[in-house]
Amino acid sequence: MELRTRCEVARDLGDLVHHWDPASDGELSERALRRKLEAQGYSVSRYVYSPGTHFSEHTHGVDKIDAVLAGQFELVVSGARVVLGPGDWIAVPRGVRHTATVIGDAPVVSLDAVKNQSS
Repeated sequence: MELRTRCEVARDLGDLVHHWDPASDGELSERALRRKLEAQGYSVSRYVYSPGTHFSEHTHGVDKIDAVLAGQFELVVSGARVVLGPGDWIAVPRGVRHTATVIGDAPVVSLDAVKNQSS
């Protein structure tokens, strides 16, 4: 499997996938990405997933974002595949079926953001 350094997006996921823009956002860092997500009304947690980690198909009862700071994270959302790399994130609406897999030899450093109920 060929790895991507930017986000490989299935056409129908384009509006759910976002990319860090150094020109407007500054240098990518955990602190800066966390602030950006929190400003959008999300509570943010940091996770590190080992190579080969796989999350079987599941849903969440809340809107959430999976953001990548390091590594390559493959998600399949409603049957459409996306590979996220550093500075990429995807909004996963509540109730949407998806899987996630760490691909490649490096761990994924992820910010998991859950929409605040009041937002």
